[in-house]
Amino acid sequence: MKKTIALLTGGTTGEWVVSVKSAATIAQNIDSDLYDVYKIMLNEKGWFYEPADSVKIEIDKNDFSLMLEGRKIRFDGVFIAIHGSPGEDGKLQGYFDMLGIPYTACDALTSSITMNKGYTKAIVADIDHLHTAKSVQIFKGGNHNLNQIKQDLRLPYFVKPNSGGSSIGMTKVKHADDLEEALEKAFKEDNQILIEEFVSGREFSVGIFGSEGKVIVLPATEVIPQNEFFDFEAKYTPGATEEITPGRMNAEEQSRVQQVVKEVYLKLNCRGVVRVDYFLEEGTDKFYFIEINTIPGQTATSFIPQQVAAMGITLKEFYTRLMKETLG
Repeated sequence: MKKTIALLTGGTTGEWVVSVKSAATIAQNIDSDLYDVYKIMLNEKGWFYEPADSVKIEIDKNDFSLMLEGRKIRFDGVFIAIHGSPGEDGKLQGYFDMLGIPYTACDALTSSITMNKGYTKAIVADIDHLHTAKSVQIFKGGNHNLNQIKQDLRLPYFVKPNSGGSSIGMTKVKHADDLEEALEKAFKEDNQILIEEFVSGREFSVGIFGSEGKVIVLPATEVIPQNEFFDFEAKYTPGATEEITPGRMNAEEQSRVQQVVKEVYLKLNCRGVVRVDYFLEEGTDKFYFIEINTIPGQTATSFIPQQVAAMGITLKEFYTRLMKETLG
């Protein structure tokens, strides 16, 4: 029996552009012998199914169903391909939990916690061989002392919205005088900000997924940005970054990284595929956790498709394994 799956795309943040591209890759590579897929767009105007040959059909949010040519379509599961809110922050997960509909992502609690970079760092901080950059978390309208922060943290620092994605609103601050301007930029994206000491080292991104009860680590991608750091432009402009998959790590580094990221996956109670970004510090090769992404991009230039190819399996096989594990 084929399963009827909703592929949910769009979202209400600037990341919706990436989400639409991710959904296109997923739709092209889902096994049509196993799944009937309906692509559903979620945005500020509502939730719609758009058949190629007719007008938008609104989703009934009471039970997440669709009326198509007089018949009611219910979904056996949902493939969430929305980056940012409400796909990655636990809101949709809570909704589907209440309806009893399974989905491909982490649960509501894990999704909402991992959207907050500061909270996530606090949870993973005691994992063996995992280090985190020294940082300060501040709140809009909160009582923070910028002079104290400048004394406590070593320049340069990264200023980033605590819950943003795709590096939107992020600044690398090299001079203490530029901190105020960087905060202003970040506060446009979020009301919580993380100011973090810069870690100099090689940057990597690695996918981890659950399959048949096991945690599997994909080959890591080494990221060498032409820009100062891996910002939105570097992420989504072809040629703006050099990406090497598998990344250059020796056997000891590979084995240590695999152990650390498996621990991160388990400690945060992850499901489906997630991506962990990290540095190997210059001179020490210590593992520095940057962040975790619970709905990683699946566009043609995204890391996960690159890593799946490097592992030697097709995207079709990968998505089937993912859906069998999470949707039953």
